[in-house]
Amino acid sequence: MAKKVLFINQEITPFVPETNMSIMGKELPQKAQEAGLEIRTFMPKWGNINERRGQLHEVIRLSGMNLIIDDTDHPLIIKVASIPQSRIQVYFIDNDDYFTKRQMTIDEEGNEYADNGERAIFFARGVLETVKKLRWVPDIIHCQGWMSAVVPLYIKTAYHDEPSFAKTKIVTSLFHEQPKGELGSKFRDIVAFRDAKSELMKCYNEKFDFLELGKLALDYSDCVIEANKDVNNELLKYANKKNIPVLDYPGEDFIGAYNELYEKICPTEE
Repeated sequence: MAKKVLFINQEITPFVPETNMSIMGKELPQKAQEAGLEIRTFMPKWGNINERRGQLHEVIRLSGMNLIIDDTDHPLIIKVASIPQSRIQVYFIDNDDYFTKRQMTIDEEGNEYADNGERAIFFARGVLETVKKLRWVPDIIHCQGWMSAVVPLYIKTAYHDEPSFAKTKIVTSLFHEQPKGELGSKFRDIVAFRDAKSELMKCYNEKFDFLELGKLALDYSDCVIEANKDVNNELLKYANKKNIPVLDYPGEDFIGAYNELYEKICPTEE
């Protein structure tokens, strides 16, 4: 049976402008599918995405759930579109307050959103609840970008008893792009959900910024990938100190190295 890989991306071109991360968000799932893997792909429905041009449409059967974050109900809307000239289908996590009416990491004036951490929490839970609804069981979840950084924590704690994720392995890719500010003063409290207890956050700095978020992702990942040059050296050192397996930057012809990594952490059953 084909290995199932869930790609949780912060950015995918052509829905958003080209960056190292958005190009990888497009190319990795495509190359993985061409290599014989069964894939699913998710990203946020950022407010700068042109729905008409991208031919996004809502998936009614998957939408309609409310996620409670910081004691407030937030409707979860799921949209879908296909990447042009490929058979890759992308699921979009949408919500008026967190995504539709706002840009990506920064606003129109270049300021980072004060609740970026809360947006990442909503995105992580939205993806995992949608995958459950799809009744699709991933062997591997590959997280790309800081918006997906809460997923490893939830998979290993809040969702560890869920049949969809009980045996799932987590891969986290590190990129050069990163936020500069804090992720919201309440992040450490509102990330708590089910078995993802607030006590688990005591080992991280009170000032919860990109670096602490990266450490959180690494602590609950089965391996880490240096996805491009010049990634945060402190996070690489942290992974090595914690003995988390790290795949060094493999260059532009990456799919062979990625496939070997997938097979190593999740061997194909005969």
